Amino acid sequence: MRSPIRRRPRALLAQAASGALLISLSGCWTGAGGSGSGGDSINVLMVNNPQMTELQKLTAAHFTRETGIKVNFTVLPENDVRDKISQDFANQAGQYDVATLSNYEIPIYARNGWLHDLGPYTAKDTGFDQKDILPALRQSLTGDDKKLYGEPFYGESSMLMYHKDVFAQKHLTMPAHPTWQQVAALAAKADGAKPGMKGICLRGLPGWGELIAPLTTVVNTFGGTWFDKDWKARLDSPAFKEAVNFYVQLVREHGESGAAQSGFAECLNDLTQSKTAMWYDATSAAGSLESAKSPVKGKIGYAPAPVEKTDNSGWLYTWAWGIQKTSRNPDKAWKFISWASGKQYEQLVGKETGWSDAPAGKRASTYTDPSYRKASAAFGDVTLNAIRSARPGNPGVQPRPAPGIQFVGIPEFTDLGTKVSQEISAAIAGRKSVDSAIAASQRLAAKIAKEYEGR
Repeated sequence: MRSPIRRRPRALLAQAASGALLISLSGCWTGAGGSGSGGDSINVLMVNNPQMTELQKLTAAHFTRETGIKVNFTVLPENDVRDKISQDFANQAGQYDVATLSNYEIPIYARNGWLHDLGPYTAKDTGFDQKDILPALRQSLTGDDKKLYGEPFYGESSMLMYHKDVFAQKHLTMPAHPTWQQVAALAAKADGAKPGMKGICLRGLPGWGELIAPLTTVVNTFGGTWFDKDWKARLDSPAFKEAVNFYVQLVREHGESGAAQSGFAECLNDLTQSKTAMWYDATSAAGSLESAKSPVKGKIGYAPAPVEKTDNSGWLYTWAWGIQKTSRNPDKAWKFISWASGKQYEQLVGKETGWSDAPAGKRASTYTDPSYRKASAAFGDVTLNAIRSARPGNPGVQPRPAPGIQFVGIPEFTDLGTKVSQEISAAIAGRKSVDSAIAASQRLAAKIAKEYEGR
């Protein structure tokens, strides 16, 4: 498999600067100055998901008290944080020492020289135990030069979640390894099991990290691909069309109300409030479903990601920490990462808020810890098996020109994936046909393909 082509730095800088104009200033600002960090403080820019906000709450009383290092957090919604990170890191402005990056961005940022190599830190920090990080995540955060550029805060794959009480009521059985055709049949039978309940929730909200993530796993297992090994766009192939038609039809016939505006958060809410019988999405959702305050704690079953032509289809994703190359405090930044992604932090969360809230999915030792195994009995093994089975370099039935399961590992995919998601979401909403959505999407992908063909 060929590595993704290096995009011209000037083009990337222009893209980042353009995207920066769209940044929302909403979020949680806690004192990071515009001139970068210094002295005994570091600036951390991160996404506002529950695990991260919990980290923010625990940092001063534990990390700062133990090390004397003050952490200034900037916390923003996912789309906003990606824009702000791309601006700061592409320009190497140095305002932030550490940022939450995914396994999509890290190889690209590393290729452009925007990140610190973390290998020397892990070699010296034996207490961090780098070998304990799950191999799939280690590999996904490694650059083309085989150097390590990120450490996971948590990792995830995808799985199918369902109401066990509804399945019992309707005398339905979830297969140990369901196919998408079986899931569609189950969704039809579970539809209306309770007043207002729909059979399944699937993301329909536009966004390369929203609708496109689950949809692309369906495309992979149906035998489709965005690009073939020669960089030919294949969105108009029979397999890609079949997958999209299946997804759109399933969500329109048995999916949640307002599907075209439903993303991860909305589907989590629908399953929690028993508005849907099933949900296919991230394994990390189990922590919320099984938390002490969840109304469905103990009532949800978990099964592997559905398949068709592949043995598995779960995605691979991690929110990870990266240190900006121009950070003035890389050593202090590493101390923060070592604490936030270390074994002791998981123990701290387990004791402070409950083991179901621990940022799991990254360390082998987590899944042998008796306390965590007890808390994650319903979903822990499904999650671990999904992460271990993920194959970013070979997720479908044909060779790929770039790594990625729920994305294509090239800089242009953020824009391409978002535009394609808008087309598919419009089909889900009934504003256009699937055929017209795919035709428009193929034209968009073909333009990108021309930049890569023959290289």
